[in-house]
Amino acid sequence: MKIDHSLPLEYSTDQNKLNILGFWIFLGAEIMLFATLFATYFTLVDRTGSGPAGAEIFEITPVLIETLVLLTSSFTIGLGVHAMRLGRKNAMISFFTITLLLGLTFLGVEIYEFTHYVHIGAGLQTSAFTAILLTTLGTHGAHVTIGLFWGLFIILQVKKRGLTPETANKSFIFSLYWHFLDVVWIFIFSFVYLKGMM
Repeated sequence: MKIDHSLPLEYSTDQNKLNILGFWIFLGAEIMLFATLFATYFTLVDRTGSGPAGAEIFEITPVLIETLVLLTSSFTIGLGVHAMRLGRKNAMISFFTITLLLGLTFLGVEIYEFTHYVHIGAGLQTSAFTAILLTTLGTHGAHVTIGLFWGLFIILQVKKRGLTPETANKSFIFSLYWHFLDVVWIFIFSFVYLKGMM
């Protein structure tokens, strides 16, 4: 394995470059998944039947907490990648751990939110609107859950093996995934919640 020391560790081998390219292609497929969910949401947003509309069920406080927590986690994972590039393993692990704790907080608030919706009668079978709302939020939440486990495995690998071209590559790819989840959330926050509250 030939290592190019003039490049950041995550790009330092040909395999690493291919892995990153492959992951960008995977993210293209993920974009199509969420684009389909958003298109369906915009089609069904006014189909509330006898159920509540967004303005009746959305609460600004949990949504602001989720947004603040997730955007902060995007910042901390960026700091983690920066620490990785400086070869500061412990700092990188600390920032990745903070990122996962913020992700866990986000998930906790989202679970509260889902429980609240179901409690007030806005379940999957209430209307087309509530069905696509919960499906869109649930798909994003499932991605965050996967990210929490993935990030934990990354931290354990870096602890055990140190910063190598392989662990740096995996860590960087994970950071791309986490940033992607933040971008999707910005769309959810803007076009689902804010628009729905108007």
